[in-house]
Amino acid sequence: MAAETQPKALTRKPLLLNKVEGSQDVVNMAAIVPKEDGVISVSEDRTVRVWLKRDSGQYWPSIYHAMPSPCSCMSFNPETRRLSIGLDNGTISEFILSEDYNKMTLVKSYQAHQSRVIMILFVLEMEWVLSTGQDKHFTWHCSESGQRLGGYRTNAGACGLQFDVETRHVFVGDHSGQVTILKLEQESCSLVTTFKGHTGGVTALCWDPIQRVLFSGSSDHSIIMWDIGGRKGTAIELQGHNDKVQSLSYAHHTRQLISCGADGGIVVWNMDVERQETPEWLDSDSCQKCDQPFFWNFKQMWDSKKIGLRQHHCRKCGKAVCGKCSSKRSSIPLMGFEFEVRVCDSCHESITDEERAPTATFHDSKHNIVHVHFDATRGWLLTSGTDKVIKLWDMTPVVS
Repeated sequence: MAAETQPKALTRKPLLLNKVEGSQDVVNMAAIVPKEDGVISVSEDRTVRVWLKRDSGQYWPSIYHAMPSPCSCMSFNPETRRLSIGLDNGTISEFILSEDYNKMTLVKSYQAHQSRVIMILFVLEMEWVLSTGQDKHFTWHCSESGQRLGGYRTNAGACGLQFDVETRHVFVGDHSGQVTILKLEQESCSLVTTFKGHTGGVTALCWDPIQRVLFSGSSDHSIIMWDIGGRKGTAIELQGHNDKVQSLSYAHHTRQLISCGADGGIVVWNMDVERQETPEWLDSDSCQKCDQPFFWNFKQMWDSKKIGLRQHHCRKCGKAVCGKCSSKRSSIPLMGFEFEVRVCDSCHESITDEERAPTATFHDSKHNIVHVHFDATRGWLLTSGTDKVIKLWDMTPVVS
């Protein structure tokens, strides 16, 4: 179900506020410091840096701290100024930042994984540190004592990690394309369910605790919205990237999803519309429109003395059709297809101009994004890329 043609970007664009440059390697993760003109970053060059904006308008490091191993991920809690850093060697180190963000003090370190830490979440309400690693384990620790509370082995290394405080459910997305939901207790966990809708590995997760919706991004270029709350089991697909989706963020107050990808695209999705599930693809040995046999249907080819045709599927109705009966292309935004996709001729005639109206805006960041952080209070978006650059964007013209 790959995208075929890119739509034109709408006129509203993010405003580039600043670039933060100086890292010697890929910036794996970064976060905007709330109520400050500052950024915290961790990099493959083993450094943790706190960048504060100077009178010149440029960002300069107020903290430059070298770690013993490349920094793979981080989690920052503004209330406690607690900075948890995951390392390539499997260690998680916790620091407290000073009020003026000019000093960081090591609190504790613990060996959470046997290899690279991929994701960290600090849950203040429980005093838990949740993490996933390349060792195919999800673990959680007590942030007060540093004690390991429990763990769970996943199918593959997990790049997606989210937690719901109310139900104590944790969502883990892994490279096999599966999302696992676990129920956490103080020192035990139980498997709630697993679901899989991606053809590639899960690269990012984002949780909306109000609507009780989980978003998963994947290396298959798609995003799936899983409705875990009201309409249980509903899964809606969003197609808006030409490369793997790298990071997701959600603006709760406007119900807009921000997705960023390796294609450099920043896509802002309007989730405050009634979307439709994509249909299951139907199986058939012949075209469900003209009854011409497909190339593996030897009996019908022999009986009708006709050459078999290649099978396609209409993205709107899901029917198996031949190329002649699906010669048209159309975007179907309410089904998540912002790009033009194959539809059968009868479905093409039924799609109105209103139904083709875009539900997302597309923007080019001009770098390969690996992570994104959104500050809803100011409408600022931070993107970090493989080009070692951090970019700050004013999203208020778009997310409003």
